[in-house]
Amino acid sequence: MGKSFFVDLTRCTACRGCQIACKQWHKLPAEETINWGSHQNPRDLSFTSYRLVRFTEVVVEGKVDWLFFPEQCRHCVEPPCMYQAMIDDESAIIRDELTGAVIFTRNTKNVDAQGVRDACPYDIPRVDAESKVMSKCDMCLDRVHNGLKPACVTSCPTGTMNFGDEEEMRELAEARLEEVKGQYPDAVLGDPDDVRVIYLFQQDPLSYFTKAVADLGPLHMNRKQMFARIMGRRTRV
Repeated sequence: MGKSFFVDLTRCTACRGCQIACKQWHKLPAEETINWGSHQNPRDLSFTSYRLVRFTEVVVEGKVDWLFFPEQCRHCVEPPCMYQAMIDDESAIIRDELTGAVIFTRNTKNVDAQGVRDACPYDIPRVDAESKVMSKCDMCLDRVHNGLKPACVTSCPTGTMNFGDEEEMRELAEARLEEVKGQYPDAVLGDPDDVRVIYLFQQDPLSYFTKAVADLGPLHMNRKQMFARIMGRRTRV
């Protein structure tokens, strides 16, 4: 069964508590930021920023609306990044048996980093230019194995971030979706059958970010197609 997150974006206020908590727990250094025309900072994920609250300003029925999207690795049920990395080193990316978390090890320095990043439908993995090691959210695995919730969930003051057993989070997500449909008729769950981080979007997920959900366009492969392609490549190696 494993563990899952449920992220209710209808409750997010972009306080960035989760972003800061992630930095603090993992002892990640701060990044130099600049005013680039958005409250969102840093501008993108990086080797030392596993989480990022994205800000998007949209106009809905003549009214300005801010969409907040606390982004992280989705810990895919069938992780394309892991299958891609297996081509070079089977120990580079592993899946924790207890939680289902997809974990990057230091052996990611042995793999094709761009290939791993390209395999991710959400464009999450990042590589350190010097060490060539890759990084991303690790589900605060050390905390979870000791009976604690991930730091981002503990820090959230609004109930946006939730964490627990997979079935419990799925039920919570589906119940909350039905609850908000009256106010947000276009609300949807993002890729709920494929990931361990289920987002509730109050409107079109692509309004939040171009990689908010897996790309299903005709020019791109979805996750299952990517998985089949990668496994086919591995068979031929």
